[in-house]
This record gives sequence, C-alpha cells and structure tokens, in this order.
Amino acid sequence: MRTEQPQMIYLKDYQAPEYLIDETHLTFELFEDHTLVHAQLVMRRNPARGAGLPALELDGQQLELLSVKLDDADLVPGDYQLTDSHLVLQPTTAQFVVDTSVKIHPESNTALEGLYKSGGMFCTQCEAEGFRKITYYLDRPDVMSTFTTTVVAEQHRYPILLSNGNPIASGPDEDGRHWATWEDPFMKPAYLFALVAGDLWCVEDTFTTMTDRTVALRIYVEPENIDKCQHAMNSLKKSMRWDEEVYGREYDLDIFMIVAVNDFNMGAMENKGLNIFNSSCVLARAETATDAAHQRVEAVVAHEYFHNWSGNRVTCRDWFQLSLKEGFTVFRDSEFSADMNSRTVKRIEDVAFLRTHQFAEDAGPMAHAVRPDSFIEISNFYTLTVYEKGSEVVRMIHTLLGAEGFRKGSDLYFERHDGQAVTCDDFIKAMEDANGVDLTQFKRWYSQAGTPRLAVSEQYDAVLKTYSLTFAQSCPATPDKVEKLPFVIPVELGLLNAQGAEIPLQLADEAAASGTTRVLSVTESEQTFTFVGVAEKPLPSLLRGFSAPVKLSFAYSRDQLMFLMQHDTDGFNRWEAGQQLSVQVLQELIGQHQRGEPLVMDQRLVEALRSVLGNQQLDQAMVAEMLSLPGEAYLTEISEVADVEAIHAAREFTRKQLADSLFDGLWTRYQANREISRVTPYVAAAEHFARRSLQNIALSYLMLSGQPQVLAATLEQFEHSDNMTERLTALAVLVNSPFAEDKAKALASFAEHFKDNPLVMDQWFSVQAASGLPGGLQRVRELMQHPAFNIKNPNKVRALVGAFAGQNLINFHAADGSGYRFLADLVIELNGFNPQIASRQLAPLTRWRKYDSARQALMKAELERIRNSGELSSDVFEVVSKSLA
Repeated sequence: MRTEQPQMIYLKDYQAPEYLIDETHLTFELFEDHTLVHAQLVMRRNPARGAGLPALELDGQQLELLSVKLDDADLVPGDYQLTDSHLVLQPTTAQFVVDTSVKIHPESNTALEGLYKSGGMFCTQCEAEGFRKITYYLDRPDVMSTFTTTVVAEQHRYPILLSNGNPIASGPDEDGRHWATWEDPFMKPAYLFALVAGDLWCVEDTFTTMTDRTVALRIYVEPENIDKCQHAMNSLKKSMRWDEEVYGREYDLDIFMIVAVNDFNMGAMENKGLNIFNSSCVLARAETATDAAHQRVEAVVAHEYFHNWSGNRVTCRDWFQLSLKEGFTVFRDSEFSADMNSRTVKRIEDVAFLRTHQFAEDAGPMAHAVRPDSFIEISNFYTLTVYEKGSEVVRMIHTLLGAEGFRKGSDLYFERHDGQAVTCDDFIKAMEDANGVDLTQFKRWYSQAGTPRLAVSEQYDAVLKTYSLTFAQSCPATPDKVEKLPFVIPVELGLLNAQGAEIPLQLADEAAASGTTRVLSVTESEQTFTFVGVAEKPLPSLLRGFSAPVKLSFAYSRDQLMFLMQHDTDGFNRWEAGQQLSVQVLQELIGQHQRGEPLVMDQRLVEALRSVLGNQQLDQAMVAEMLSLPGEAYLTEISEVADVEAIHAAREFTRKQLADSLFDGLWTRYQANREISRVTPYVAAAEHFARRSLQNIALSYLMLSGQPQVLAATLEQFEHSDNMTERLTALAVLVNSPFAEDKAKALASFAEHFKDNPLVMDQWFSVQAASGLPGGLQRVRELMQHPAFNIKNPNKVRALVGAFAGQNLINFHAADGSGYRFLADLVIELNGFNPQIASRQLAPLTRWRKYDSARQALMKAELERIRNSGELSSDVFEVVSKSLA
C-alpha cells in the first residue's frame, strides 16, 4: 500500500537487463507460521549492455532478509543497500553467484500473489510480478533461467510436493518432514515459477506424442473433488492432440500437471509443467457444473496448455508485450473450441462478449492499445483489450494470410524465437517473412486504442451492371490522445440476389469472377470497391464471421435484415441480422418509453423469430442464439446516453411479447427437448449442449406467460434433472418469476443440497444477484451474511458482487445511488487485502460518463470517495485516477 503517487512506467523507457541469471537454485522450508526461502543465483553481466559493472538491483517486496552472500563471502548491512522494493549489491566480477535467505509469511498473504496458502495448501501465483514476494530476484520476463527447486515440508500435512519441470529426487527429512527436488531444463522467466504443497489426490493418465514419447498427465485436487476431474483430463488430451495436428507443437517435458486451487485471482496460470488453476476451471461433472462450465473448463485447460509454446517456450520481452502471448493463445483456444463444438455458435458467443464488454473498455477511461505504451500497475492490464481484442488482431492476420500462410508464419516464429523473450514486432516479422508480405500498416492495431467505425454505402448501376461499395473508416478519440491513422480492416463479404442465392464476385480490375465470398482489405480513410457483371441490385452480406473488430454501419431496412436471417449462408451473419433487427425494434421501444407513449412492438421481429423457431434444419444451438435478445449491457454500450429504466422496460416488454406470440412454438420445442433429456444420460458434447440450450431459453420465455403448466414444467425440471444445466436454469426461471413461495422453496432446497460444494454455491449466489426484480441490493447485502460467502475468496466476490454490478443493471443503477455506494464501500474494503480483485470490481463505476447527469454525479462522487479513502494500492489508484481524469 502507498500514499504517494505511484510511478508511471513507459514502453519507450525499456532497456535490456544489466545482468542475466543462468541458473536458479531454490530451497523452500515450509512451516505453519512462516517459510524460509534459500536462493542461489548463478549470474553474469549481460554482454548486450557493454562493459563495466553497474550495481545489481534485485527486486523484492515484503521479504525479511536473513543473510546474503556474494561468491561465498558473507555480506553485512554496509555491503549492500536494502529498501522496501530492492536489494542492491555491487558485483566485482562479470560472473558471480548470489546466495540469499529470506523469511516470508504465506499463511497471512491475502493478496494471493507470490507464495500463499489456499485452505490447507501452499501454492503460488507469480505473474506478473509475484516472484519478488518470494525471494530477491530480477523479476522481469526477459531474464530467463533454468530452475532447480527443493521443497521441504511436514510429510503428514503436505504429502505432495510439486514444482516446475521433472522430479529428480525425494526422500525423508528429520522431525517427520520430507523433501522433493524438481528440475526444469528449459529457460524460463520467474513469472512462470510454481510450487504446490498439500494433501492432494491425483487423477492420472498418459499421452503419446506424435514422436511416440509417453507423457504422464496428472490432475491434483483436494480429496472431495476427485470425482470431478475426468472432463478436464479429456480436455487436456484433446488439446495436446489438436496442438500437434494444427500447429505441429509437441509437449516437451516428461510430465504435465494441473492443480486445482480454491483461492485464485485469475482463471488459471500456465507455469511450465505445473499449471495452477482456479478450481472453477478444472472441476466439472454433470450434477455440479453447467454446460457453460464444461465448455469453459475445456477452453481454459486448452488455453493454458497452448501457452507451453505461445508464452513459455517463446515468452514476452516486457509486460507491454503481454498480448504477444495472451492474444495469440486466446485465438488458439478459440479455434480449438470451435473445432470441438459448433464453430458458428462459438464465434457468436465470442463476438457478443467482445462487443458488450471490450468495446465498452475501448470507450472508457481505461482504454488502451493492444500493446499499451504505459501503465502504473501491470495487474490492471490483464484486460479484455489485451486478451480478446488481441485475439481478434491475430485472427485478422489469419484471415489475411489464410490458414496455410498463418501456419507457415507460426512455424517460423516458434523456430526463430524458441527459448527467447520477444516482442509483438517479432511475431509480425515472422508472419511477414514466411509469406512475403508487408504488415507495417497492419501493426497500427497494436498501437492505436479504440474501436474503429466502418460506415458502408452502396451504388448500383443497372446499365453498366456494376455494384460499388464505399467504406469510410474512423476511430474515436481515446485518453492517450494518439492520432488515429487508417487501420487495415479485412472485410469478408458476399452478395445475394433476390432469390437469396450468392453472386459470383468479380472486381473491376479482374479478368474473371473468383468465388462468392471475398476478403477486401480496407486500408484508406475512404475506399471504394466496384464489382462488375452484377445482373441485379444485390443485398450485401458484410463483415462475415465478424472479420474485424469494428462497429459496422450500413443502412439495412428491417425487411432486408429479415431476408438475411433467412437466406445468408454465413451463419454468423444470419445471427447478426437478427441482432440488428432486434436492436432497431428495441431502440424504437426505448424512444416510446422515454416519450411516455404506449409501447407498440414491430411484429416483423415476431415473425422473423417464428420462422427461426420453426426451422428444423437449423442447429438447435443456433436457434437458441437467434432467440436471445441483445442484453441490457450491450444496449447500454451502443447508447449515446444510457437510459437504464427505458432499456430495461423495452427489453422486458419485448420478451413478454415474444413469449405470448410464440408460446405454442416454444412449448413444442421445450417439451420435445425435455423429453429427450429425461431419457438420455448427460453427455458433455456439442449436440447435447445445443439441445439443452434451446430447451432452456424456451423455458425462460415460457415462464413469462405465467401459465400453470409452465410452472409445473419448471418445478419438474428443477426437481428431476440429472444435470446442473437444467436444474440451474429452472432455479433462475423461478427466481425471476412472481411465484414467491415456489421460489423460496427451490432456493432453500438447492442450498441445502449443495451447501458443501463451494462452486455450486457460487452459482446460487449469482442467480439471485443477477435477478432484475425489485430489491436487488437488499438481497445481495443479505447474501453477504450467508455462511457460504467469504469476502476473502475471489470467486465469491465475483459470483455475488460481480454478478450484481455487472449483470443486474436496473438494480445496480438505482436512481438513489445506493448501488454505487455499496460497490465503493466494497472496493475500499477489498483494497486493504486484495488490490487486484478490488481494482477489477471497479469497472462498472468507471463508465460513469455513459449515463445521465444525475447518475454521473453520483458515480463520480463514489470514485472520489475511493480516491480519498486513505492508503490506496497502485492497482486501485490507477483505475480511479484514470476514471476521474
């Protein structure tokens, strides 16, 4: 914690390290009230920094220094300098060895960075700068070393002792203690270090690599969770095979381990050979985890495994390059999930999330480039821009080069930089060199913040049979005040004739037509493309597959959008046409509400969705997605000034209208799918996910009718389902219904049944916190007193407070400001013991400029109260100060 203003760190100030660490030898002596860490660092002067022997500054925080040696000579306080953040030594030779011993206190580490205890287990989280809370070190990603780690602990309490790499020795120690030594032969930065000690059970399997090596696979969990690991193990084996087939990447150690931890600030961490996971991203079986949770486990397991190459074997030079590993790996895990499930539905889910949340980040005070140029606290830059927009940037390279060209580029990248810490420029250079292209202008995606806008207009010449599309790109100003130069925007498109058939595409300067789907590169502020041989005025299908993360505008009529919903061959754009139609209808209703007029809904939306609901050829997951209206958060994001009450009223009115008008079709679909669920054992596979998704969205609409047979069906689904997906949906439907007695019984029954399962109780909290019925804040306050809630656990905070502030907009944005006061109080409290979680909970308040003047004043006042509340962590200080700037 600090009261002085934290220091801004700039990319332009980067300098290579003065010294390097070739070997790191660590010994941990774990005790209940302290831990001793003995470190031996084999070091040398960095030849890239020239001659001379400058002072050696080792990073260290919250460490009690017990001893320090330089080349076996004991140093006394006069021989070194010690501050709150550094140990400064003066080497006398170009090659030397530093030995230190420190005392740390993992048992009282509530920030969950460095070495800490989660329940009865020791574990680590060192990314981004947690290793400096373990021992004195050059804690930066461009200092890479081999690691040998010995862990010593009481054998009865901690029978399992793990670290990175391969196990090389173990044995008993005195006084009932034991030890184990691990060796990681691959150079890695300190942020990839990991240690786990606990009383853990293990699920084991093996994987045979493409060169016929056998790799041992182990998932470690607390004993009560041993029956929830098989899905994660299956996911791991699928991701290992996929990475071999799609990227040619083989795993390199003899063993790959995952450990599930209950207290974890993030989703998971890709530490070399020893991945530490938030338990929510490992544990899954039908009775306790939803379909979405199963898919998340599969995706996160794959993401962390893929990091073995895109992050570990090739890592980032500095933290400004974070998207080098994260954006690339999110793209890889997204493609993996698309191959394992429905590619179209996966794309829809990713884009809906991006447009609702990352676009909002781009438009807010924390807006930054995919490669930011400055930060105060790096933990604040584990953002949707770095991850999700970073992934979209990689996807655009894939679109521009094609799958084969992209693979050539990634092969060259891994070959050229294996064992190195590199930059986003190095990644782009490999793509350029492998394909003989120039991506200089494309690199603006890494340096320019904000979401580009792409306005499209058309012109058809019936005499010349030409059709022209003009693209005008712009990008709004962002807090960095960087001039926005034109991006390279790949626009994938097709043209449809009056019968819905695709027209062959021939540009004016081409000798012949080439395909019916093309990618146009928009590189100028305004640019026109003309197609020839177009016999009739077509309807364009623009930005297919969401080929660029932009805000597209084209003057589609509602009838044209209905036509695209029925005829577009691009599944994503069929969904997108439905979303655009819904947005137009909803915005019309919002206007009616604001003017005090009776709400009258355009029946074309009803008819369009009736057609979708009746289409037996469409993938059921696709039907479910098309029936899902744009959320209140997205409607807020696309509003100039968000009217909370009008958005909520318009959306709820539309849902009720659709429920009444489509009741028969929804009821038929629901009954058919529920009947299959009753007689089919749970399977975590795409077609089963699809069936349940349509069944459940149908039920959520049907309950709005208030008809007794729907209540009976909901209670039957709640009481007799064999899986959490159906049971939790039924509970949520009841929680949002007017049936108070049935709701209360269901909530009590659910809590009693699952009171010993923390992850399921998180879902119980979220369902109630997200309910838009009146009294939301009071419900959340009461739930914070529940025995299953623990403010020290990040999952609990996200499940209850995060769901309330992020999903329950009508209650959070109460006109009296009570939701804002509640969140500010919580952030001030969290700041005292877990700054990372405190800063992440702040996001809803940072968007204060989006609302009416009264709410702006209330939200801004709470941000100012947080700023003036005392000793702010750098995490919270940065977010608050930028929000108020």
